[in-house]
Amino acid sequence: MLNSLTSGPPRTAQRAAAAWWSAALRPGERPDVTPHWAQYVDRGRSIRLNPPAAGPDSDWRQAFMRCFEPLLAVARADLAVAGHTGVLTEQFLQRLGLRLVRLASRTLVLELARSRDRGELTSGTSAARFLDFTHRLDGGSELAGFLAAYPVLARVLGESCRQSVEGHLELLARLAEDRESLVTGLFDGRDPGELTAVDPGGDPHRGGRCTAILTFADGRQVVYKPRPLDLHGHFNGFVGWLNGKTGLDLRTVQLLLRREYGWMEHITAEPCADLSAVRRFYHRQGALLALLYVLDGTDVHFENLIAVGEQPVLVDVETLFHPTHLPPGSLSRDPAYRTLMSSVYRTALLPLLVAGEHGVADMSGLGGDADETTPIDVVDWEDCGLDTMHLVRRPGTTRGGQNRPRLTDVVVEPRDHELAVLTGFQAAYEAISWHRNELLGPDGLLARCADATVRFVPRNTNLYTGLLDEATHPDALRDAAGRSSLLDLLWEADETLNTLVPHELDDLWAGDVPLFTVRPNSRDAWASDGSRIPGVLATEGLRTVEAKLRALSDVDAHRQKWLISATLATRPEQIAHLSTASRPGLSTADADPSSLLAAATDIADEIVAQVISAPDGAANWLGLELLDDHYWAVRPMGGGLSNGYLGTALFLAQVGNLTGETKYCELAWDAIRPIPNLLTALASDPESTGLVGPGFHGLGGISYGLHRLSGLLNDSAITGWLHSALELLSGIKTNPADFPAYAEGAAGGLAAMRSMEGIPAAAAIAQRYADELVLAVEQGVRTCRSAKHSGFARGYQGIAWALGRYGVPGDKYLDAARVASDLDRNGHSAGHSWCSGDAGTALARLAAGVPADLDSYLRAAAERPVLADLSLCHGELGAVEPLTWLADSDHEAVEGVRQRRTRLVVAAVRQYGPQCGTPRAVPSPGLLTGLAGIGYGLLRLAFPERVPSVLLLETTTGGKRVPR
Repeated sequence: MLNSLTSGPPRTAQRAAAAWWSAALRPGERPDVTPHWAQYVDRGRSIRLNPPAAGPDSDWRQAFMRCFEPLLAVARADLAVAGHTGVLTEQFLQRLGLRLVRLASRTLVLELARSRDRGELTSGTSAARFLDFTHRLDGGSELAGFLAAYPVLARVLGESCRQSVEGHLELLARLAEDRESLVTGLFDGRDPGELTAVDPGGDPHRGGRCTAILTFADGRQVVYKPRPLDLHGHFNGFVGWLNGKTGLDLRTVQLLLRREYGWMEHITAEPCADLSAVRRFYHRQGALLALLYVLDGTDVHFENLIAVGEQPVLVDVETLFHPTHLPPGSLSRDPAYRTLMSSVYRTALLPLLVAGEHGVADMSGLGGDADETTPIDVVDWEDCGLDTMHLVRRPGTTRGGQNRPRLTDVVVEPRDHELAVLTGFQAAYEAISWHRNELLGPDGLLARCADATVRFVPRNTNLYTGLLDEATHPDALRDAAGRSSLLDLLWEADETLNTLVPHELDDLWAGDVPLFTVRPNSRDAWASDGSRIPGVLATEGLRTVEAKLRALSDVDAHRQKWLISATLATRPEQIAHLSTASRPGLSTADADPSSLLAAATDIADEIVAQVISAPDGAANWLGLELLDDHYWAVRPMGGGLSNGYLGTALFLAQVGNLTGETKYCELAWDAIRPIPNLLTALASDPESTGLVGPGFHGLGGISYGLHRLSGLLNDSAITGWLHSALELLSGIKTNPADFPAYAEGAAGGLAAMRSMEGIPAAAAIAQRYADELVLAVEQGVRTCRSAKHSGFARGYQGIAWALGRYGVPGDKYLDAARVASDLDRNGHSAGHSWCSGDAGTALARLAAGVPADLDSYLRAAAERPVLADLSLCHGELGAVEPLTWLADSDHEAVEGVRQRRTRLVVAAVRQYGPQCGTPRAVPSPGLLTGLAGIGYGLLRLAFPERVPSVLLLETTTGGKRVPR
């Protein structure tokens, strides 16, 4: 398709060793044969164009683009030889030129700075000096030397030009061949007129080929896909089958299938007519989710869906029957993780958060928010078009997609239509389950997919695109070794994928995003060049889907619907540790210890029902976890106390201890089995140990939990784990610049260590943390240092509590506790909560021996309605902790108020269920914000003399200090 200079047989180099391009050769490439890309660049290097008249460019990109006019001239000539000139060709060359600028900008800017610093740019203004630099290159006279200095860049540019021309000519040839079929099949028999524009997009694969939208004279469009669309055709068949069972009338995309490529109708987004149409949209979205779940679909992110009124239309289907790749290490052995990776979550249709230092972004098919700050920095340019131009990294702005329904001009929030998604999912799930035999068997729809082409995505595509972006650094463009040192990082990422790395490197060197395909009836994979890689997959995709289809059940449907609700609850929104809603007008209920124990046992049974167990006895849960105090995520529970399996196990063991039911203790033991491996992993990675920290959320909480469980389960092995945790704690070097909060820092560590009387290692750590906290309080007084947050969990009140419980009258620790309790007294109090509200402040001041306004607290507790959120962290059961802690004090009003609030809590549980402190009160097994904490709080209300406070990291129930 190209002229003879670039498409003929390679020519022998006369002096390969001295060839300007030899430094860009990879190991194994022949140095005695001029590669095609070098031939292409040589043609451009030989062209001498007349330099343009001096003058300003309207855009710095256009100025840089003119530097590569010789390469673009070669592309123009090759297209002309093939008979293509005119507007389409000029459009193509403009796109190609901008691509060359993106690839070369970092190197051009580096050379610009060098020329400026050497005094070679002599014009009077910064903008004129920028143009001085570009004019030196844009006539071609110095381009040859520039490319010889960066031969890998020359390779990248030459390959990009060659591939782009070849792909463009291939597309035009296929259009000409298929035009009649397109008119008949996708244009309703009406010829759309001549082609007026080609707009490529998406990631490049197989020699720079990518999806393109073609526009014709009458304005109509069609989508070209340079890959087989047979799988999408099968998906249309599944949708048609489901429509016949449910009457959902799900819309599909019209296709024109060819062996190596295909054409699709162009789908245009449209708004919904009214709110009912929005509900129907999400009802259908739930049905699509059920179908994608059953077919093991994935990669349904926001760019692959278009909202056409009340129809969610999937426009890119290439990852059905997708194999599950489990990373090496303990995570792949976690039954909860394995369940998550085979659930509705894997589709990427449900909220999928990408987190970074600037927040989170939802990239899912339901998300795709526009005009939000990107969570991570992006590469950008400062001083564009000046000789001081330089690269910067800063937050960007998300562009969003067309996947969300719109009501007039308002983009609809999917969280508000959870019920519609759930009902649509249930309807489709039941239809598929009832009629599954029609899909199974040798004549079923599944069997027809056996040889379909499925894209296999073993790594996140962002890893590949990130490597390609970083590979444009000048240091990676001087010789092949520099580029290889970057791309070879793939060998270190995941050793289970090493058989794929040589093929990934081939694609990346060609400028492509690596592409692998599989077939549902095979365990082999195929690279982008068609080579077969045997035995890559653990299981055939078709067998996995058949097994999932046979396993559909009410239990599975319940779990998937929980995941739908939980992931929708993670949609980005501001996090507030505050329970504002309440339950006014509740009638109090009987609240004797037996009724409280029964309610807690019911919660324990619910947690038991949710457990995910493996054949080897391992057990874990899926839960909602608040990460970095900024966003919620659905995750397998980790090993922490606050919202990990350790806290859930502690509650179960406490229930077992009180009821005598061994099943709770047995499950508690199974849940904490990963703890030794966790501690070993932390011991081998001191940096991670430091990040985990010594506080309630970290090793302090873990140590406390192990100490309690060793007694409740009467197991000496757990005591051994405790000593390993204490050894890790003793090695943590705290940073004086970090606030030593109760949640993450030394205050939580001190409280945990103080509870372990008789353990010398704990006493030594407690002494160290107490001294550090005294210094922190003194520094806070000297510098007027305020905590980022007020309250118990992350403010000075938690420090006051820890020092107050550690100190004795007259010592420096109790004195520092009193000072700390006043340091954030002017901070905002988040309602009644333990973590940041009045309850935590009351506890801190009581422990510090500071006269607390206890009467005011008791009066408010006696009068206010029960909080809707019953959690320990910022809900009702944390808010009543001071009442329970003071249960054996001599304050005459405490017991009456405690009894009243206990009756209200029981009434709330009976009427509304155990409402968690998670977003939208989605049930989650954790301790601080979940079911385990609510159950534990009920036990503490029932048996304050037998159930110590987990919020306060106590192991006994005595020792109150009530100041007067």
